[in-house]
Amino acid sequence: MIRQDISRRSAELREARVPFVHARVVSAQKPTSAKPGDEAIIHADGSIEGFVGGDCAQGSVKVVSLEVLPTGRPVLLRITPELEADQPGKRVVHNPCLSGGTLEIFLEPALPPPLVQVVGGSPTAVALAEIGRPLGYAMATWDGAVAADAAALVVASHGNDEAGPLRAALLAGVPYIGLVASTKRGAAVIASLDIDDESKAKIRTPAGLDIGAATAEEIALSILAEIVAGQPRAPRPGRPVVEAVCMATDPVCRMSVIVSADTVCCEHPDRRVAATVWFCGPGCREAFLADPDSFALSAGS
Repeated sequence: MIRQDISRRSAELREARVPFVHARVVSAQKPTSAKPGDEAIIHADGSIEGFVGGDCAQGSVKVVSLEVLPTGRPVLLRITPELEADQPGKRVVHNPCLSGGTLEIFLEPALPPPLVQVVGGSPTAVALAEIGRPLGYAMATWDGAVAADAAALVVASHGNDEAGPLRAALLAGVPYIGLVASTKRGAAVIASLDIDDESKAKIRTPAGLDIGAATAEEIALSILAEIVAGQPRAPRPGRPVVEAVCMATDPVCRMSVIVSADTVCCEHPDRRVAATVWFCGPGCREAFLADPDSFALSAGS
């Protein structure tokens, strides 16, 4: 994929709220197949779009990407055939299969921002959308269903269709649920819900911290402050950030590899050993098949 395609694909995934890791080669010592500026996208299942090195280097990029994706924290990955200790600010992977040269690749996780759904078209609802976006939240108008990864749902419809969204949010386990209403009316709305008292107690009403808010903008600010105070900045995933993947150990180089349809493998040549053996690349497979008794299999190989 060319750089423009990577940028376009990244934008598509962000729009769809799909987590991924953006990898960019920042340093490449000869001989390496990758060059500075080469880019790739690593998905939550370990699949990759783009190019940041050959099979061996790419395998290390996949493994480390799946480690950092749930954290949301970027890391500079150094892949080298030499034995080196981790360096400040760098994750060093010793890859003995490299044909020489060292790669440094910046891995940047892209997690969707926390999603806040807003019910209603009142001035407070409008202000919530306007103020929430600069704070790093994805603001969405209620469309009749609770989003799988909603971090908060705020009902600001002033008496119109309040019970349905509140009940749906409670059943979906949304971390923050707020109702914009007076203390008296809010209590009446909550009491009318056909749900247990323990769940009802999770609804914040009047929504927002008590900052003496009077205008729609001030009320919206108080609600967002309450969300910030009570919730982590990381988004609530509607699906696993990292999908369940099968890992194996290459018996030749001892590198960890992600088992997938395109991972190099072979059946053990000894019929008494019923095992599929996985490799980081064809070179290790050839070495194994030349003398399989020299390489001990690990669990998962």
